[in-house]
Amino acid sequence: MADFTPAPSCADPTEPNQLSIAQARTRIADLCQPLNAWQRCPIRDALNRVLHDTITSPMQVPAHPNSAMDGYALRYSDLKAGGSTTLKQAGIAYAGRPYTGPVKANECIRIMTGAVIPDGCDTVVMQEQAEVDADMITFHLNHHKGNHIRYAGEDIQQGDTILPAGHRVRASDLGLLASIGVAEVNVTRRLRVAFFSTGDELRSIGDTLELGQIYDSNRYTLYGMLTRLDVDLLDMGVVPDDKDQLRQALITASEQADVVISSGGVSVGDADYVKEMLTELGHVDFWKIAMRPGRPLAFGKLNNALFFGLPGNPVSVMVTFYQFVTPALRQLMGESNNHPLTIQVKCVDPIKKRAGRFEYQRGIISTDTSGQTYVTTTGGQGSGILRSMSLANCFILLDEQCDGLPADSIVTVQPFAGLV
Repeated sequence: MADFTPAPSCADPTEPNQLSIAQARTRIADLCQPLNAWQRCPIRDALNRVLHDTITSPMQVPAHPNSAMDGYALRYSDLKAGGSTTLKQAGIAYAGRPYTGPVKANECIRIMTGAVIPDGCDTVVMQEQAEVDADMITFHLNHHKGNHIRYAGEDIQQGDTILPAGHRVRASDLGLLASIGVAEVNVTRRLRVAFFSTGDELRSIGDTLELGQIYDSNRYTLYGMLTRLDVDLLDMGVVPDDKDQLRQALITASEQADVVISSGGVSVGDADYVKEMLTELGHVDFWKIAMRPGRPLAFGKLNNALFFGLPGNPVSVMVTFYQFVTPALRQLMGESNNHPLTIQVKCVDPIKKRAGRFEYQRGIISTDTSGQTYVTTTGGQGSGILRSMSLANCFILLDEQCDGLPADSIVTVQPFAGLV
């Protein structure tokens, strides 16, 4: 019997010519040129969009000094040191209806939260610290000059940079923009992303499954992840393992989209035609990445569109999308804050892992009754166990050298909330 030497495979701890995660990210980033196209829209429509221009304030906020409390505005110099002071109430200042009359010595003004501080007054005493007898107000406690006053411009000065170009607009930003009177902003146009699944075994929801057939879950997962990134979607369905149909799908997608994403067909099986079609139609590299799950990845260009060929296993699709596709799409949109949050916490479960590849295990971050944050694993970590992603709210990041960890080890986790 002749000697047999197995070909390199995903069962090996390391493989020749494989890329590190950092190398793959760098190669992708080098091809991602931010869009320069933009549109103007009302601020409500700007939620979750990426700003094309830096926003500066045309005004100061607050525009005028105002009261932070319901109470009494007065001159600090009228208060007696170490004793009680009685002042006469000369008027009332409401939010939106300021007191505009004179404030004489030994007088005070009843003032409501948000009301403009009357001329001559420099301190507000909250109403709970005042004794009222008709229009005579007595102040007993010691007070400090400038108490409970919001000064003009203490939040925002005219000309301040409010939001930088490349910032993804959040709910709080809508209020911030409204507070300075900005009604419309320029945002980067939405990316157009085409996506499809490949495989003869895939069936649509509602179809009856025959032996060996499965429902196409990857396309729904991709739809959800892409929708949260606020892109325009072109769902091209399932493309069977047929060269002509696959060729046409790739041509159509690359003509209509900025980015094309496929799932499946980037392995080494006899029916995996993606590589052949991409070599014919564009410039695409096929990589083996030193990671688990998600080892095979295709990346390159079809016409003017970027192409990502993701693995077929459901968990591998999500891991490679979050780690490679999401940063690329955010870079294309011109987003400046493109670095996911990581934190270190205790993992209460032991972790199984072989050295050689970076692993993204699925975890659940929780907080115990004492306020301590910890993480647990979701159990089985196979690349086909999609439920592990549904249960999880974070990735547990395990570097190439790690060969397992005992319970209660400190680990680095990447919350899902920081990935979109």
